Amino acid sequence: MLNKQARLIVVMGVSGSGKSTIGSALGVAMNVPFLDGDHYHTPEAVEKMRHGTPLTDDDRWPWFTRLAVAMKEAADQRGQSVTACSALKRDYRDYLTQAAGEPVLFVHLAGSKDLIGARQANRPGHYMPAALLDSQFETLEMPRADENVVTVSVENPVEVIVAEVLAALKL
Repeated sequence: MLNKQARLIVVMGVSGSGKSTIGSALGVAMNVPFLDGDHYHTPEAVEKMRHGTPLTDDDRWPWFTRLAVAMKEAADQRGQSVTACSALKRDYRDYLTQAAGEPVLFVHLAGSKDLIGARQANRPGHYMPAALLDSQFETLEMPRADENVVTVSVENPVEVIVAEVLAALKL
């Protein structure tokens, strides 16, 4: 049930899957604003993650609300927006869509735990420790056919992934 006309595009996946890298490149390719969902966490949530404590849903709901408002405002200014956000559970994806008040297209960056773990180990300075990768995969609910989603493999280079998404959107 792909809605290619969605103004709001969320690049989703587990930590280390490349959400910020792909989202930023996609925003450049589409000439639309890119929002990094990590910048919308509270300082308290960042500290929890930095210390290896997974966020609870109580931590996430206000974050999703702030993010949905920002996505919509960015799209209102430039026609569309691209956002990086884990959106690991179906409830989270549904909530983002509801809070935005319009369709959201999710781009799921899919990859093996081994590949993503290796990438995560090579990104110094990020607050999300590799120790939380297991909890990310445990939390991930794979998008289903009835969701507005494009799934791409993270095994390919950035340019190939962006081209795959643009082709799916027919842009």
